[in-house]
Amino acid sequence: MKIVDFLKKENCTASLSSTEKDGVLRELTALLVKNNAVSDSDEIFNALMEREKLGSTGIGDHIAIPHAKIKGLSSLVAAFGRSETGIDYLAVDDQPVQWIFLLLASDNSKGVHLKALARISRLFKSERFKNQIEQARTDEQIYKLIEEEDTKLA
Repeated sequence: MKIVDFLKKENCTASLSSTEKDGVLRELTALLVKNNAVSDSDEIFNALMEREKLGSTGIGDHIAIPHAKIKGLSSLVAAFGRSETGIDYLAVDDQPVQWIFLLLASDNSKGVHLKALARISRLFKSERFKNQIEQARTDEQIYKLIEEEDTKLA
């Protein structure tokens, strides 16, 4: 499984505007709705917030991977956003989050979402990659960097 199998170019943004967790989750959810990846933004936002109640998906090192299982979703869906200013996300290391990789899976998926979460985590282990993402200026550049790094993980 590759990240580009479930992350589409149009669902990447280089410039998140919100500075709070709720706002960022709404922004990324709206992006998915706008691009017809999902249909019900409220259902998705509520599922993401329910997951956050279990513990922050801000995994540290300026990265968050909010995720949820959604009834009726036929395949994995993802969105990626970068915040230039950082987001107060209540991350495990208490640092602001700059990179948010939102992942949605079917409510009956067995382990595919866990594999996707692991792959996303591996993607952000590279300091070189994180530096490149930080320097990218457009949505297209960010997607291309993710695509290139994803290929290297094979």
